[in-house]
Amino acid sequence: MPSLLGRKLGMSGLFSDDGVYLPCTLIEAGPCTVLQVKNNETDGYDALQLGFGHRKDVNLNQPMRGHLEKAKASAPAVVSEFRTFDDPEYTPGDVINVGDIFEAGDVVNVTGTSKGKGFQGVVKRYGFRGVGGRTHGQHNRERAPGSIGQSSTSSRVFKGTRMGGRTGGKQSTVRSIQVLAVIQDENLIVVKGSVPGAINSIVEINKN
Repeated sequence: MPSLLGRKLGMSGLFSDDGVYLPCTLIEAGPCTVLQVKNNETDGYDALQLGFGHRKDVNLNQPMRGHLEKAKASAPAVVSEFRTFDDPEYTPGDVINVGDIFEAGDVVNVTGTSKGKGFQGVVKRYGFRGVGGRTHGQHNRERAPGSIGQSSTSSRVFKGTRMGGRTGGKQSTVRSIQVLAVIQDENLIVVKGSVPGAINSIVEINKN
């Protein structure tokens, strides 16, 4: 199950052959450089380490410099490992482009970090309706969570009770979405629907 690193460019839309408008997301997928090929004999597991993007060499520490020199690769902005490659025939320094893995009609899973929304109450975070209206003196209870505890039994708040808190900013995956188009010249992949993350955020694209 091959994978690639990419950067979310934003949302757009296109018309299908039968005239249906389809919302879609544009992702700059690759090119990704193979930095290391891990195997079960030397590392204890099989994986492919890929680098995506570019950054200045001055921002690298010495261990990363030595690691990149072995692969004869430039400094990547993001480094990630994928254990989903089936018998990869790659060597350090190889470059993987979007056209080498994906094509129109494929089904993929896209993983990214959802947008952070800060501290939110239960209405926005979980879709609560609030305690009630403004009757009987409840002037400020419209978006309140309501009771969260018990009486003498068990005299505590259970773990996992849904309350206000920091919302978003977590790893999220959208599964089984269709690849509508692949533009190899611009390293673009167009997937149907939305994917998690803000514009220019890093995403992982895993082929089913």
